[in-house]
Amino acid sequence: MKRDQSPVLPGDGPTDYARYMRTGELLDLQRRPEEVLHRDELLFQVVHQSTELWLKLAGAELSAAVARTEAADPAAAAELLARATLAVRLVTDQLTMFDHLAPIDFQTMQPALGNGSGAESPGWRQVASVSRQLGRAFAGQLADRGATLHTLPPTDPTRRLAEAMAEWDEQVSRWRARHYQVALAVGGHPADGSPSSPATMLAKLVEHRFFPELRPARPNTDTPVSAHSRSAEA
Repeated sequence: MKRDQSPVLPGDGPTDYARYMRTGELLDLQRRPEEVLHRDELLFQVVHQSTELWLKLAGAELSAAVARTEAADPAAAAELLARATLAVRLVTDQLTMFDHLAPIDFQTMQPALGNGSGAESPGWRQVASVSRQLGRAFAGQLADRGATLHTLPPTDPTRRLAEAMAEWDEQVSRWRARHYQVALAVGGHPADGSPSSPATMLAKLVEHRFFPELRPARPNTDTPVSAHSRSAEA
């Protein structure tokens, strides 16, 4: 006999999948065909909206990693940070979709964006804020132990957490580099050398690290980790 597929969850939608995933709302978040200035607005919105979702997940994993670091559980923190890093890798990979967006097409659709800028992304602001919290929590744990990474035993889980933090930094940098390439190729941000130009600002951010003290510390360092990154996040 055919199993009853009638929905049992509350909410709108013909199936429980639709109700749990809220697909009706989700798929209605993009501009309708009669609203768009160019058909590639759908491509543009899907990439950016999915980016915000992945960053929401990354931010949640980072927040949990901060809590586990403060609780002196570096092994769990490293695992959570690895999940956040994978989320940003997926964000980076999907920028390949913009290879199919020609500059002239982007210029056609640009008025629909108003004054919007990727710098206003709530997801990136959240992960930047929590990354700084993680740096402070990690430094605090080292200080509590009176240790540096170099003085820790090779098998100490704190070393793995430091590696995971460095890997997070590198993945964010790879995203910034790919985003910079997209901005030059598609977004109409010429590299004119002006200090205040969008391209120059993006180029500077490629080298930004949340944990610059850890960059030369793979695998060892004699330098204690400071309480927070010396670099400022834009």
